[in-house]
Amino acid sequence: MPSAAPEATGTAALNTLSVGTAGPRIAFLHGLFGQGRNWTQIAKAVSGPDGHDARCLLVDLPDHGRSPWSTEFSFAAYGDAVAATLRAHAPGEAWTVVGHSLGGKVAMFVALLHPELVERLVVVDIAPKGYGSLERFEGYVGEMQRLPLAQVSSRGDAEARFEEPDPGVKAFLLQNLRRDGQAWRWQVNLDLIAGDAARGTGSRIADWPEEADALPPYEGPVLWVAGGESRYVKREDGERMRAHFPRTRLFTIKGAGHWVHTDAPDIIVTALRRFVTS
Repeated sequence: MPSAAPEATGTAALNTLSVGTAGPRIAFLHGLFGQGRNWTQIAKAVSGPDGHDARCLLVDLPDHGRSPWSTEFSFAAYGDAVAATLRAHAPGEAWTVVGHSLGGKVAMFVALLHPELVERLVVVDIAPKGYGSLERFEGYVGEMQRLPLAQVSSRGDAEARFEEPDPGVKAFLLQNLRRDGQAWRWQVNLDLIAGDAARGTGSRIADWPEEADALPPYEGPVLWVAGGESRYVKREDGERMRAHFPRTRLFTIKGAGHWVHTDAPDIIVTALRRFVTS
């Protein structure tokens, strides 16, 4: 039988996409400028050809995709919103929560704030530490702000006008462009991200807030996935990671960059299947 088709749903909290009809529950959280559907390929593979191996929920984080916008960024608020969404989707059930980059930090906060909700945690290529600033993203923000939305006539026109030279990055960023009637708008809360980037080393998105250090450690099993070619996870990050998550196992995938699940999808699928059922 063909894999169960994704079904878009909306909760009182965040927008979600469901894949699979039976099995353990797995929630996927995306990175900055992403959407839950970025995990679709992985979710379909994990849920199996008949959709019975896992029930996956692809979550649009606040300020992203079709989820509501906020006026101020907060990891705790993001974590609470994800937790509320998971509880609304499956009351009383526990989840494996998987998060990449920004979503990885949010997933960590979900586990620290709501440990009873998280049966297992998978953190993909991010560490519980501050990364200084959003400097590497400021160019993307600027390109998106410079796109003259009022003059855009079609998605092809937007692609032609968009300045980003890397086709992969261009496609990723432009997935945030949505037609609303005859006009175009950004789904992502670009003003919030631009304002945070303008804070420089005071960026809340790039930071790991001190409030996390006051929370009890999460005692469940944690799979910490790192790209061998990525600079986001370093050997010295292990001590801090295990202070928050004592049962962490680091899994480094050779040849993969920051987008580990894009660079090595088969390895990620195998690792997730083994971790969820172990």
